[in-house]
Amino acid sequence: MAVKLVTDSTSYIDQATRDELGILVVNLSVHFPEVSYDETDIEYDEFYKKIERDNIIPTSSQPTIGQICEVFRKIVAGGDEVLGIFISAQMSGTYESALTARDIIREEYPDSRIEILDSKTNCMALGLQVVEAARAAQAGRTMEEVMEIANHIRHRVRFYFVPATLDYLIKGGRIGGAAALIGSVLRIRPILYVNNGVTDVFAKVRGTRKAVEKIFAQLHNDVKAYGLKHLLVHHINDEEHGRDIAARLSSFYNREVPLLSIGPVIGAHVGPGAVGVVYCTEQ
Repeated sequence: MAVKLVTDSTSYIDQATRDELGILVVNLSVHFPEVSYDETDIEYDEFYKKIERDNIIPTSSQPTIGQICEVFRKIVAGGDEVLGIFISAQMSGTYESALTARDIIREEYPDSRIEILDSKTNCMALGLQVVEAARAAQAGRTMEEVMEIANHIRHRVRFYFVPATLDYLIKGGRIGGAAALIGSVLRIRPILYVNNGVTDVFAKVRGTRKAVEKIFAQLHNDVKAYGLKHLLVHHINDEEHGRDIAARLSSFYNREVPLLSIGPVIGAHVGPGAVGVVYCTEQ
């Protein structure tokens, strides 16, 4: 009996890592007026071209309970245990749907073990929790040990990002119109971060360049105090800017810094051109 990891598509874990560690993913989806897509079924570049061309910000929805049940059922039917780690419960109903799916499968398989964790975040701040837990599971750790490792990462991971525009956050109801007006007039860029499960404003600075430098300063301070375990860069349809940030961090820390694109569900809420840094400290 082994522990198998399940997460959702907003973790943006690359396919090679998912295959290597046996991580299973349930898809959130995006909906335009005329068509819907599972998040992993549309090329990111095509998606962002579509929202800019059509000037429509799509809505998104969580996986169905049935879809989650199907994944859980397959695992427990094979005699293994399930650890599901999902996008923050305050950002999506995916976590609550997973709890319902757990209860359904427990009725079908009374001896099964299914544990569900709220990552309190998204993107690779979620993904790192899943990857580290999956590595522990693959090494034969018990469910309790695997959960402890996931929680260890959750308490030490940080995700800071800078949107290129506030339009998407406004239209999605994520920020007030007055704050957006001030930002557009003064070129103020909010640095956003995920704070205990919700998106919050970390700081406001003049211009994107200064915003990135502010994130670097926060990263450097945390690394000096607590060490550095993981470091990566996210971008939303702005690979050039993301690559530049990753190269600077790679040079400074003398380590490879992966660059990962953010997909349609989170991208539709934040908007193209955003860049961010995810890191996890040692302590």
